[in-house]
Amino acid sequence: MKKFLGTLFALMLVLALAACGTNDKSKDKDNGGKSSYDAIKNKGVVTIGTEGTYAPFTFHDKSGKLTGFDVEVAQEVFKRLGIKPKFVETKWDGMIAGLDAKRYDMIANEVAVRKDRLQKYDMSDPYIVSKAILIVRKDNKDIKSLNDLKGKKVAQSLDSNYRKIAEAHGATNTVVDGFNQSIDLITSGRVDATINDSLSYLDLKKQRPELPIKSVYEEKEATSNAFMFRKDNKELVDAVNGALADMKKDGTYLKISKKWFGTDVSK
Repeated sequence: MKKFLGTLFALMLVLALAACGTNDKSKDKDNGGKSSYDAIKNKGVVTIGTEGTYAPFTFHDKSGKLTGFDVEVAQEVFKRLGIKPKFVETKWDGMIAGLDAKRYDMIANEVAVRKDRLQKYDMSDPYIVSKAILIVRKDNKDIKSLNDLKGKKVAQSLDSNYRKIAEAHGATNTVVDGFNQSIDLITSGRVDATINDSLSYLDLKKQRPELPIKSVYEEKEATSNAFMFRKDNKELVDAVNGALADMKKDGTYLKISKKWFGTDVSK
């Protein structure tokens, strides 16, 4: 009996070691035995998923250059780390799937920090906070709060935090690629409302004051937003957090924030 138990224990140990070996080989295959951060440093390039259509966070200016608050913050972070950022533009609804598929190393696109996301992904320290607002046509007199969305049509991105809020209040969603498309559907009367970021709304009104839209409700609690990474990327996340902290200490973050919003949007 002792011999049998000894043999069984040995077999279980071999299987456990084999399983560990499989995980190690998987890491070796992906990064040559190095951590993701070491692999990125060796290449000298980090790939970053972003929309490129979501002003003022990530969009193209009149010359066609990719710019925006999130873009500039990410560029400054990796400038400090001695790594070149390479942006990969993609629609929001496929962006997180693209991270899963390793099309890029991280996402910089005003990604809200949520409990469900933290279970599946690593996220940096928050670098911007904002509030959700409810936007309708200027002549709309029926919608004054989230409770008024019951039975109404909204326009939200499929994986948006705002879609969940709208549907929780009884709205029917029309899937859109981004904020600008939501506004187009509102002004044309095809949907009743959209929930989006207050900073995006203020920027849009500044750029296009003629739009017949208005904000009728603003959430009391602010949402924190951060860079998103695949799970188990502690070294990369720590390096990014260190650079963000240094930017806030030396005033660089505040300079970028005031350029885009006229105030400190980290708190």
